[in-house]
Amino acid sequence: MEKTFIPQGYAPCLNLYDTQKAIGLLKRLFEDNLCGALHLRRVSAPLFVEASTGLNDDLNGVERPVSFDIPAAGRDAQVVHSLAKWKRMALYRYQFSVGEGLYTDMNAIRRDELPDNLHSVYVDQWDWEKVIAPRDRNLDYLKDTVRAIVGCVCRTQETLRSVFPQLTALPVVEEAVSFVTAQELEDRWPDLTAKEREDAWVKDHHTTFLIGIGGALKSGKPHDGRAPDYDDWTMNGDLLLWNSVLGRAFELSSMGIRVSPESLDRQLTLAGCDSRRALPFHKLLLEGKLPLTIGGGIGQSRLSMFLLGKAHIGEVQASVWDDETIQACQNAGVILL
Repeated sequence: MEKTFIPQGYAPCLNLYDTQKAIGLLKRLFEDNLCGALHLRRVSAPLFVEASTGLNDDLNGVERPVSFDIPAAGRDAQVVHSLAKWKRMALYRYQFSVGEGLYTDMNAIRRDELPDNLHSVYVDQWDWEKVIAPRDRNLDYLKDTVRAIVGCVCRTQETLRSVFPQLTALPVVEEAVSFVTAQELEDRWPDLTAKEREDAWVKDHHTTFLIGIGGALKSGKPHDGRAPDYDDWTMNGDLLLWNSVLGRAFELSSMGIRVSPESLDRQLTLAGCDSRRALPFHKLLLEGKLPLTIGGGIGQSRLSMFLLGKAHIGEVQASVWDDETIQACQNAGVILL
């Protein structure tokens, strides 16, 4: 697929003004549904964190954070990539109990992102995290949480369709979730790339949770990169939906059971990141002082794009685009915000 792909004959379901109204309604609906389903409370979150804390998300380990100094504080700061580790620290500081969780609006800048239909250097998502008991660190608990989130998506879509009848032309999100592991996909299609495997599976299983992101498969390669210090690579995954507008698998959320002291110790070594053991967050975790948690991020622009039937993420968020993307969208009559 080209960097910017606008399907032949594409026309948005909603005009520009209705799109803005629908985005606002969608976000309110989904937040309410998510809070009720997962027992979450909203908290305020940082746009940047102190570089020396180790709280920023390293993503695949090669992305450069936007960094700057704060002379008045005598500190160096980084704009967050996500809040994967900050949330767990917040649960510890706020003294949340088992079964309680938080969510927040996360706004990030990922300067090294390669923009296309689904990616922008500006990232907005609902970051959520929940305290769990030791008995909950298993795939069954993860799967139940995935099903709850998919239910929130379905209820949000149902209300949106009643308010904006134009959206009834789009397929209904399938609430039944297909669970498959990254290793099962590699075994079935060893000659395909990771993304091609996702497309091949999700085309027939429209709501899929792909388990096992970050660890090496039998081929010696991971399905996709995942930092070693938040998800347990054996109990995490991506929520994928079939995007009928683009004709491809569409990642809506990344989530998982978080690392325990034992799995963090193992994954830091496997990833060659042992130097992180001395950082404040990692020391607390390795000493068993942080709560056991489950958490993830759900793309706000991604969900808006999917439920409103948009072909490009720039139709639901304002960002900065390269000339090629701007020209391709202009040629197709696609309005970038």
